[in-house]
Amino acid sequence: MSEKKASAELVKGLIKENPVFVTLLGMCPTLAVTTMAKNGIAMGLATTFVLVCSNVVISLLKRVIPDSVRLPSFIVIIAGFVTLIEFLMKGYLPSLYSALGIFLSLITVNCIILGRAEVFASKNSVAASFLDGLGMGLGFTLALFVMGSIREIMGAGSFFGIKLGALADSPMLIFIMPAGGFFTLGIIIAVVNKIAHKKPPKEISCANCPSASLCNKPDSERADCADITEVSGI
Repeated sequence: MSEKKASAELVKGLIKENPVFVTLLGMCPTLAVTTMAKNGIAMGLATTFVLVCSNVVISLLKRVIPDSVRLPSFIVIIAGFVTLIEFLMKGYLPSLYSALGIFLSLITVNCIILGRAEVFASKNSVAASFLDGLGMGLGFTLALFVMGSIREIMGAGSFFGIKLGALADSPMLIFIMPAGGFFTLGIIIAVVNKIAHKKPPKEISCANCPSASLCNKPDSERADCADITEVSGI
């Protein structure tokens, strides 16, 4: 795999194909656990671990798994890694394990993981599947972190548990409620779509001038004509 292609596979999940803000997958944990920034990061990194590991294993076994049991096999592989991350978090990060609750187990049926397994990992090399899983996982983590940060700052007046002066005295509690989650998600999606679909400025020249065929000016003077057209908005 070329360096350029590897870089493209890694970064596509951050903005261009962000699983939350663009493809609108994984909405349940996105809205449920993002009342605090640290919860968003924890859920995102746990999902990234499962996504990367399951992508690699499925890519390795893609020629061995029969088509008739393809999806059940994918779910079993994913569930194995989810169980592993649950045990690790319960043993070493019990507070985060309690905060994430049932949504940690529900990583097994997260559409992002099963979707990447079916669409990408089962059809591509191990290296490409690893980078795809890592990129999508980081994009998911970024989305949850942004959501959690906004909701915690606005709704609790704190950031990673640190009180933020005046915001802590009069927080807007709606942001840590379900309605605030939907509102925050909608605003971020609108901003991301605006950035992703921003059109480059149109180049003004005689080639795309509607009056080019009627223009009798010599080539040396046409540059000035293009500048005037650009300024006047013609």
